[in-house]
Amino acid sequence: MEVEFNDLEGMWSTGKALRAHGDSSIQAKRKRRVPFKASRPIENNGDHRIRWGGGEFSRFSSSSDDDYRLLVACPSGISRAQVFVDFNEVYDRKPHPDVQLEDSISEIWNQRVQDISSLYNGMKFRYGGYVLHNVDDSSSVSNICLQLGLTDYRTFVGTNLNPLWEKFLIASEDDNTECQHTSSPLGNGAIIETIDKRILVLQRSYNVGEFPGHFVFPGGHSEPQEIGISSHKCGKDLSSKHINEMVSEEMFDGIIREIVEEIGVPASSLTEPIFIGISRRELNVRPAAFFFCKCNLNSDDIQQLYSKAQDGYESTQLYAVSMAELEKMALKMPGCHRGGLALYALMTEAAKNA
Repeated sequence: MEVEFNDLEGMWSTGKALRAHGDSSIQAKRKRRVPFKASRPIENNGDHRIRWGGGEFSRFSSSSDDDYRLLVACPSGISRAQVFVDFNEVYDRKPHPDVQLEDSISEIWNQRVQDISSLYNGMKFRYGGYVLHNVDDSSSVSNICLQLGLTDYRTFVGTNLNPLWEKFLIASEDDNTECQHTSSPLGNGAIIETIDKRILVLQRSYNVGEFPGHFVFPGGHSEPQEIGISSHKCGKDLSSKHINEMVSEEMFDGIIREIVEEIGVPASSLTEPIFIGISRRELNVRPAAFFFCKCNLNSDDIQQLYSKAQDGYESTQLYAVSMAELEKMALKMPGCHRGGLALYALMTEAAKNA
């Protein structure tokens, strides 16, 4: 099918097109070509490179004209059992010392609520970094531990989406230090492959708080309230180990829930998601975890289910597209979702080379 962009002409575009799927390289910070020979991510203390089983990658980052950064990529995919969480208040946002800048958070939020009455506040998990663990040198299996704190949507709108968002940043080579004053909730997105080998993409409604009208993968956020967390004091009778396990489960349960609510497909039609990495949009330093799963329904059946989706109001249309069509749509995707597409390209290339 041909995807028309006429309805989005004149809207802000997020930058250059993703490299064609058939090309087996991506652009790294120094514009050097990096081979897709990935099988296992390894990170050494004090070494800001990610090494892979078949080669070596620089820590994924973007040049000034790119619109996303891949914070971590797992081309072979990581299962639920391999993803751990360290949930701790040390990963919460730190208030900015500029009082006026802090006061602008409430001002921006109040204005946005007036403009979009459907916006509401809610707790979110804040992205504070990650640690990679290797099982052993000979194994192709690695574990990742996500470092998560708490934030809320109001603070996200007031910091990351603030017109002055760059003033919240600190000049630092370390991603987490750079963003310590931003809300940076960890969003999620799903690359869903249908039984007839199409990829599902939504066009966002114009009544949403972020990138209205743009193409996105299904997703949103894993939700603290789904597991009874409203503050770090919640669950004080539970061990930190148990809480971490609950949050880790919600990382996967959350993306399944988003797919079901936004697309309308039953959870039973989906394979267990695998984690493929984290992308961060350079504009607003917005992080998102991406997952891959398959759906055992064909695209025509999914379109019928979409018409009755619980959260169908968040989008105006569902597309089931080929990879070639998806690359065209990427021109109208937020940077973090274009990063999700790059993660998917890494995954498919790794599968070819396996």
